[in-house]
Amino acid sequence: MSGIAQDELFRLLDIRGEDVLACAALLASPPGDGTRRALAVLDARLGAFPTESAPADGCTETDWIEALLRFAPVVNSHHLSLGIPPESSAAILADVGLNLRINRRVHGRFGLDTWAWLTLHMAGNIFRIGRLQFHLVRSNTADHSDADDQWMLGVHIPEDGGISPSFVDASFNHAREFFDRYFPDKAVAVASCDSWMLDPYLARKLPDSNIAAFARRFTLDRCSDAPSDAVYFTFRHRDMENLAGLPRETSLQRVVLERIDDGGVWQLGHGRLALPPSPGNYTATPSP
Repeated sequence: MSGIAQDELFRLLDIRGEDVLACAALLASPPGDGTRRALAVLDARLGAFPTESAPADGCTETDWIEALLRFAPVVNSHHLSLGIPPESSAAILADVGLNLRINRRVHGRFGLDTWAWLTLHMAGNIFRIGRLQFHLVRSNTADHSDADDQWMLGVHIPEDGGISPSFVDASFNHAREFFDRYFPDKAVAVASCDSWMLDPYLARKLPDSNIAAFARRFTLDRCSDAPSDAVYFTFRHRDMENLAGLPRETSLQRVVLERIDDGGVWQLGHGRLALPPSPGNYTATPSP
């Protein structure tokens, strides 16, 4: 693991509680064939700015968990080699521990059914800046060539906090400066977001909510059906056949379930916004 002590690794990845023992058990012996294949995939993607998660490539969920653990110090070193502050590297790598805890909530066991999402983190081009995560990728604009790459930031919303306008403003205000400083040859001016939170139905039903305020920042390009996303991200529940027992304690919970009760289908909104000008003097900001 690139010379990093195990307790230091677990602090870097914010691995806690029962997950510490389970992860330590995975690292107690040399990696098997599946883990080595997964490590090779991660190594090939580092610094390549992929837009998609890595394919399973015949590896099991456990293989991928072990590979993520073993490869994280390499990503941390890559970040530091770019001059990225240690706290900024740790802020995004902590998603490993967060997703292990989410898996326990969803499935009641050690595991990582979101391992594919975390392969993006291991490519070294996604960072947490305050409340939001920003994923530096090539634009999907059709009329650009490899010699004239255009770049943009994909926006992701971690679950561990609210999205009040002030928190979101702070993230966007610092994002452009962060990427201008550490990736100066990849100028960005636009951010995109693909999320059920941008489904116009949600803003109509909860017009005064922070979610609606977030969605109004984006110009919506299109929507696509994503029947289970609203349920999973609201309740951390994947079974679409057994929704009756889910709580309806908040307005958001009620809206999500009532739309399904009425025969509706939740969608992903695909939107874009222009990033604010760089304020300069970037310093890493803690997550709210």
